[in-house]
Amino acid sequence: MKSNKLLSLVLLAAMVIALFASCSGSASTELKVIDIPLTEEEYAFGVDKNQPELLTKANEFIAKIMEDGTFDDICNHYFGDGTPVPVASAALDENKDQLVVATNAGFEPFEYTQGDNYLGIDMEIAKLFADYLGWELVISNMDFEAVCLSVGQSKCDIAMAGLTIKPEREEYVTFTDSYYNASQMVVVLADNTDFDECKSAADVEAVLNGYDSSVKGGYQNGTTGQFYVLGDEEWGFDCFKVEGVGYKNGSMAMQDMQNGNLGFVVIDEAPAKCISAALNG
Repeated sequence: MKSNKLLSLVLLAAMVIALFASCSGSASTELKVIDIPLTEEEYAFGVDKNQPELLTKANEFIAKIMEDGTFDDICNHYFGDGTPVPVASAALDENKDQLVVATNAGFEPFEYTQGDNYLGIDMEIAKLFADYLGWELVISNMDFEAVCLSVGQSKCDIAMAGLTIKPEREEYVTFTDSYYNASQMVVVLADNTDFDECKSAADVEAVLNGYDSSVKGGYQNGTTGQFYVLGDEEWGFDCFKVEGVGYKNGSMAMQDMQNGNLGFVVIDEAPAKCISAALNG
């Protein structure tokens, strides 16, 4: 009996080892960023066209935080050794002086949520700007495609959502001075070797041009990533042959790639790196 039990244990151990070996040999679900900028963009805030005084105050405030080091300190909370500062939203009350900010809180490190609080570079700036005005801060979280529209309809005062300055958005908002330079990057699964020899944006585009409609490319709806994948005459982006798939935010796109449903994602550099690190972690 003892020998039979020992044999059973040995067989069980062998099965467990084989199981782990097969798992370790499966396709990677970790993400990697192809660290080659594909575009050159500027972020700004979008102000209600009917509030020119707010635009003036916003530009004064941007100049101030750039000059006194506040902006660098905020960025250090997300790119350095600092600690993010949670931001709370007050309840909307038309009888109070309030700054109503339109955002899409799925774009780490610029805006995202943690419990009932908001975090991110834009959210910390929003809180400081509201304090600068002497107003309460109200954050209205919505789909990215509705952000500029809500300001254009005067439902919100200002859009703070990692917004790239783009002429078509000026139909709805007046942009402040820029506060951040950005670029698009490609994110793929860690075992994807297609881009390993790429040295430039042209090299990356050559790889993407080699894909056909059997490959799915993800992006956040309404962003430069969408325009890059699907093509945009105003930006000068040619259309790739891939099948484009849009998502409400970048995290959803990258999670779906981990699930094996996308070949790549195009997203802004900072979110690409922050979201990848979070999902890999």
